[in-house]
Amino acid sequence: MNRRGALAFAELLRAPFVWIGRNFVGFLVASGVTANQITLTGFGLVLLSCGLYLATGDMFVLGVGLSLSYAFDGLDGAIARRTNTVSRFGGYLDAVIDRYQEIAAYFVVGVVKGWWVGVFLLTAGSLLVSYNKAAAALQMPVDNKAWPDLMDRPRRAWLFCAALILDNAIPVPERLGGSFAHLAVWYIAILVHFTAVQRFMRARRMLMHAAATSPP
Repeated sequence: MNRRGALAFAELLRAPFVWIGRNFVGFLVASGVTANQITLTGFGLVLLSCGLYLATGDMFVLGVGLSLSYAFDGLDGAIARRTNTVSRFGGYLDAVIDRYQEIAAYFVVGVVKGWWVGVFLLTAGSLLVSYNKAAAALQMPVDNKAWPDLMDRPRRAWLFCAALILDNAIPVPERLGGSFAHLAVWYIAILVHFTAVQRFMRARRMLMHAAATSPP
């Protein structure tokens, strides 16, 4: 599967969950739940999905569980905007919880499958993608929407979920690892490190430009 096809499939998988989520926002707002409560509940759902995977060893269960968890977790921003409760702490909490969600999902696959090298590279690369922008933001103003990188968090999360769901449906020769999800872990790991370098180079250009144009 080439990059364009993989991204198209990931968006196709994500679309129905987004539609359901948009229609679910009204119900949640009416219930009085806060955006931060949604963020923490989403994290709890991710941990529950990981626990079910530990109990069953079924990647399909993990893939579906993570997909539903991520879709639910994505409602916090919509609720904050709908209720006019957007806050800096809410955005910070969401970013921190997102990192923990990724670590938990990758770690549980490492525990069950023993794919520690690929899981380590995937986890490290994912954290670097986030950190390379966050570190730049400490030095200068950063527009979150101005970093159109190859493998940002939503993209890698949905690709990872798609790979888990399709693992049993797509046969892979033993010489290639015998698992579609295993190949996907390495594929995403390579791309996230490419993305981390991509963000580093962008930050370098921006910082050098800022230094060159700032008054002495």
